Amino acid sequence: MKHVFLFFSFFLFTVSGVAQDFEVSGTVTNGEVPIPGVLVKIEGTSRFTQTNSEGNYSLLLNKGVHYLIFSFGNQKRVRVEVEGDLILNVDMSSAQEVLDEVFLSAVRVTASSPITYSNLSNEEIEDRNLGQDIPSLMQYMPNVVTTSDAGAGIGYSSLRVRGTEARGINVTINGIPYNDAESQGTFWVNLGDFASSVEDLQLQRGVGTSTNGAGAFGASLNVLTDSYNYKPSAEIANSFGSYNTHKHTVKFSTGIFDDHWEFSGRASVIKSDGYIDRASTDLKSYFFQGTYVGETSLIKALTFGGSEVTYQAWDGIDADQLGENRRFNPAGAYKDDQGNLQFYEDHVDDYKQDHFQLLWNERYGNGWSSNLALHYTYGRGFYESYRAESDLEEYGLQPFNANEEEITTSDLVTRKWLVNDFYGTTFNLQYNQQDLEIIFGGAWNNYEGDHFGEIIFTRFAPSLPLERYYDNRSQKSDFNMFGKATVAISDKLSLYGDLQLRRIHYEVEGVEEENVPFVVDDSHTFFNPKAGLTYSFSDNSRLYFSFARAHREPNRSDYEAGNPEPEELNDFELGWRLFSGKFQLNSNLYYMDYRNQLVLTGELNDVGAPIRRNSGNSYRLGLEIDAAVNLHSKVTWRPNIAISRNKNDEWIASWNGELQNFGKTDISYSPGVVAGNILEYRPVNGLELKFLSKYVGEQYMSNLENEASLLESYFVNDFNIQYSWSTAPLFKEVVFTGLINNIFGEEYVSNGYYYTYDWDGVTYDGAGYYPQATRNFLLGMTLKF
Repeated sequence: MKHVFLFFSFFLFTVSGVAQDFEVSGTVTNGEVPIPGVLVKIEGTSRFTQTNSEGNYSLLLNKGVHYLIFSFGNQKRVRVEVEGDLILNVDMSSAQEVLDEVFLSAVRVTASSPITYSNLSNEEIEDRNLGQDIPSLMQYMPNVVTTSDAGAGIGYSSLRVRGTEARGINVTINGIPYNDAESQGTFWVNLGDFASSVEDLQLQRGVGTSTNGAGAFGASLNVLTDSYNYKPSAEIANSFGSYNTHKHTVKFSTGIFDDHWEFSGRASVIKSDGYIDRASTDLKSYFFQGTYVGETSLIKALTFGGSEVTYQAWDGIDADQLGENRRFNPAGAYKDDQGNLQFYEDHVDDYKQDHFQLLWNERYGNGWSSNLALHYTYGRGFYESYRAESDLEEYGLQPFNANEEEITTSDLVTRKWLVNDFYGTTFNLQYNQQDLEIIFGGAWNNYEGDHFGEIIFTRFAPSLPLERYYDNRSQKSDFNMFGKATVAISDKLSLYGDLQLRRIHYEVEGVEEENVPFVVDDSHTFFNPKAGLTYSFSDNSRLYFSFARAHREPNRSDYEAGNPEPEELNDFELGWRLFSGKFQLNSNLYYMDYRNQLVLTGELNDVGAPIRRNSGNSYRLGLEIDAAVNLHSKVTWRPNIAISRNKNDEWIASWNGELQNFGKTDISYSPGVVAGNILEYRPVNGLELKFLSKYVGEQYMSNLENEASLLESYFVNDFNIQYSWSTAPLFKEVVFTGLINNIFGEEYVSNGYYYTYDWDGVTYDGAGYYPQATRNFLLGMTLKF
């Protein structure tokens, strides 16, 4: 508490010492037409505003030279010298396209597209970027549900969108696939503090537009990494908080030199003990890039990645333990020679991953441009586990005699390794004129994985060190081509078309644990058409409708569990966007019709990965609404709500020794109501106070609608405070940030698993739970040079 007191004492002192600021205001236009919603940012700081419905803006700046960035699809940088109050009008008609964003122009959409989406800007990320993973920073976006194994948003974290888990959410970084090609999962734990290197991100709900990598089956997340800087800069960010959490980040940029070159980078360390016992996290990460900026060219070479060591926390706890000690972690438990309960200290996930990207954009004039990217990812690591009283023969070890008794079991320590390489290219050619935009593109990617297990310790049985007890290799190639076009039929109506052809080949050979053969040789060819239209009632009101078909291949776990069929989805979206002065509204109705959807059964495999099974016919029907309301010049309210019905037409499963048809049931992990809320108050320049709320309705962890699998609804609230001291001595800016998560101390569970077992022809069931942290805090200070 001493640290908290000192932090807020210093914070209050700095607020009272704010120097005099002057007002810079004006109107942003396109020619003579005012533009609402233009982002106006002070370069090198986290301070920004937006133009109102008349295109007007206002900022407070201290005396001196500043650079303002005006962004509205295209971008304009304006130098301003402040000596007093100043009127600065800006015409965006001569603005240039944001060079960095052209890397994503083939996979991103705008308000004129018939696609349902939400954006999260760098400014919004910075408000709460104190060490938590990207899913935690996204949790207030529409129809998003997040969870964390360790309970506090650091370590293994994931998100669901419209009830679709991570394997159905396509993630690209600078247009390059990030999902693991084989498991299709997204492991943010391998990119510690990646939010500190993110310029912005776009979440497309539903199928969205054609993208690279595995097809989107619930959403697409497109991440753009840091832009280049015009001026040299550096910053040091430190934060600390509950559960011995601390984050340390150093960033730098040379700024543009010799008119063309810029180098920048980041190094970070995050450590946390976790809310759950021993659910510790140790993350080290980096991000470095070199940029060449020419008159018609933008070339970036970047590398990022890091290492993570997290104590396993995916075993969960049962209902009795939840009531007795909700922070208990059974992972790594064993009994010593005296029968005392002990925990193996290295029961961890240890993994390293390095990414390399080369990005090249070229403009050719007359509306033509191209993008080319080469990429390579190298991953390697293991799960180390203490396995008590294991059957020796299952691990390829021979029973032995001791004291004239045959010993067939022993405690073992194993490492389940994965070493993989992922490489390929993405490319596209674009033509863009006033009434016509055409994009042709594609990608080829190849994945090679080596799965093997080692025995590194036996408590009783004799064995050789690092004895390998299974070995399995996999290879997956993925090729796709797409063409997209947006045509303005009139001033009010535009049409959108998108065709994609995708070819996948997946091979696996070798054995898994217990010497069980695991062999796959499967290929799929998918044709994914999309179409839509947008009708503009006015500049501030648009109606859109779209249809998209998507297919998705099974993943490795699906093949391990049986003979899965590929999934098919027909997605219908009807939406309305309204921007009117102090009010902005996005609303859409969606119907997602599935064939052979691979839904979660609630069960987990031996490394905590969820098990899925084809459900036949199923659907998701929902309404999503999000808004932004300027209640006052200093108060903004941003609510959102999603109401949905998510059903399997039929669910057939074994119960009491017989196959039973449970009829129409709720799809697992699909709450019927998800709502969020952000209330922001800016009492003085540089100070922001935010009250954030999230409600998630009840959901089942199985498709049986059993009470044992029910997760209760929960409602949690956070409080976020940030102050930017722009007149700090020695520094360009000093930013103080505080975050109190779950401010009312709600005891809630956001995730879990469900299992069944048969005994004498009778089926019994049960559940495991992942409790989330009660009230906790994070405090940070960023020094900007």
